Amino acid sequence: SKTVATFIVQKILLDDLGLQYICQTYERFSHVALILGKMVHGLAKMPSARLLKHVIRCYLRLSDNPRARDALRQVLPEPLRDNTFAACLKDDQGTKRWLQNLLHNISDASVALNPALAGGMPLTDPLKRPL
Repeated sequence: SKTVATFIVQKILLDDLGLQYICQTYERFSHVALILGKMVHGLAKMPSARLLKHVIRCYLRLSDNPRARDALRQVLPEPLRDNTFAACLKDDQGTKRWLQNLLHNISDASVALNPALAGGMPLTDPLKRPL
């Protein structure tokens, strides 16, 4: 099921070596981000709080990597940025907090508060540039 598969990806990302492996090349990162993005758009049509929780946690963990965080500024799906999931998250304070942390991590404000987070060049060729 999607929930089990996403949970497995989440567990891989929560391990430092797993995060490092996925973020080692843009191809790996973009494949994970593409699949997560498709899931977000599917969840916007047919919400599942449990699956959404795992997807948000995956994105939040990806945002711990500076170069992945830079890429997420460009590719994070709009339904996670607007209030699409407000009703789905209204009773889940933990996941709501994860989403707020994710949005803060990828915001320009987080870079302004900590210029060290801005390290690295902006993506110029997302298909060629390693993370």
